[in-house]
Amino acid sequence: METVIILVFVFGYLAITLEHNIKIDKLIPALVMMAISWALISLGIDDFSQWFDSAKHSLMDNFGLLPHEEKMHLMEETLLHHLGKTAEILVFLLGAMTIVEIIDYFDGFSTIKNAVNFKSKKKMLWMFSILAFILSAIIDNLTATIVLISILQKIVKEREVRIWYAGLIIIAANAGGAWSPIGDVTTTMLWIGDKVSTGKLFAYLFIPSLICMVIPTFIASLLKPFKGDLELQEPDNKPKNKFSSTMLFLGLGAIIFVPIFKVITHLPPYVGMMLSLGIVAIFAEIYSNSKFAISSSASEEHDAHSNHSPVHHSLSKIELPSILFFLGILMAVAALESLGILYGFAGSLQEYTPMLGTEYHDEGVSDLVVLLLGVGSAVIDNVPLVAASLGMFSEPLDNELWHFIAYSAGTGGSMLIIGSAAGVVAMGMEKIDFFWYFKKISWLALVGFIAGAAAFMVTRSIF
Repeated sequence: METVIILVFVFGYLAITLEHNIKIDKLIPALVMMAISWALISLGIDDFSQWFDSAKHSLMDNFGLLPHEEKMHLMEETLLHHLGKTAEILVFLLGAMTIVEIIDYFDGFSTIKNAVNFKSKKKMLWMFSILAFILSAIIDNLTATIVLISILQKIVKEREVRIWYAGLIIIAANAGGAWSPIGDVTTTMLWIGDKVSTGKLFAYLFIPSLICMVIPTFIASLLKPFKGDLELQEPDNKPKNKFSSTMLFLGLGAIIFVPIFKVITHLPPYVGMMLSLGIVAIFAEIYSNSKFAISSSASEEHDAHSNHSPVHHSLSKIELPSILFFLGILMAVAALESLGILYGFAGSLQEYTPMLGTEYHDEGVSDLVVLLLGVGSAVIDNVPLVAASLGMFSEPLDNELWHFIAYSAGTGGSMLIIGSAAGVVAMGMEKIDFFWYFKKISWLALVGFIAGAAAFMVTRSIF
């Protein structure tokens, strides 16, 4: 049964990558493989000998000896656990997307657009890469990608040019997220799990992450797509909204407030994002002079409000297919994790991979194993692989192993467009083809990944 589930995932994955060839939207195979995988788990629950406890990050003892009812109850609890974790990401994503759309409703990005007074493709590339690197460390790589691609769409006219910028934004955002405890979900997992501290994370990973961003950006700046001048969006003749700058800074400030709220309250990031969305929405409604429909009986007033409310308008612009695609992918990977397949994969890497460079104490973990975890995070998903490593390795706080895992898992996902949350969002926002990214951007991400890893091996000898 495990083999069948793996085959379902493989065929679903292929259907996603061949989206443009088979003319089927990627969200469809993602949802189908998620549903079939969990259905097969439910139907064959008695055939499985092991189960991965996601809460404890370890395999359960004697799972095969449990009665059928208890196994089914455990499966339902695990499914609910993964749905909850996935929903946290999706609700966070919905909040961030809505804030970005509210800013756009007030033409807030025109402030940045007007500040760009040059047409050089190379200068624009460096500007967006540096912004992605810095912003992702402050707000997180996912939100930074949403914000920057939204700005990019307001500045650059040609989609064929924009997708090149989007590819480099993905690399820079993932690199920037690796050295911050709130910049990437896997780094956050290691931080919350008391494996890394903020100070040491910065000391170990800032330079490797910077190199991981700078090298691909420098190489890309020498390529043909980034030579010459840009054709910028034609200025629209709409009267300038007097609240555009206010809403831009309010919206971005609200997003930056989210990690601060998390540090203060220790609540999940989506709670802070909902608070930020609520505050931004209040000002948006006030500035637009919309009327609130007090009761459902005032249907005409409510309909009129729906047509003019910036919040309702922004929610209608959300890219829902990307949200559903994200749901399918994460829940399908959760199925593989729950059966212990990903845990076994990580264990096999440790057992069969020849040692290269440093071994981490008595665990016998080599640098090559950690690098392969980074490559694996591009193919599968970095979250379950890091979760598996949390259960496998028992090194103390701030051991260099954890920092290397944070770097590899955080930046390795850039090598494929569906290997990171930033890539998935960019894929949805700009309709980027999997194979286009693989041919044009993946090699740049690989070069940056290897260069940053080499830099890490130097910095760890210093600290």
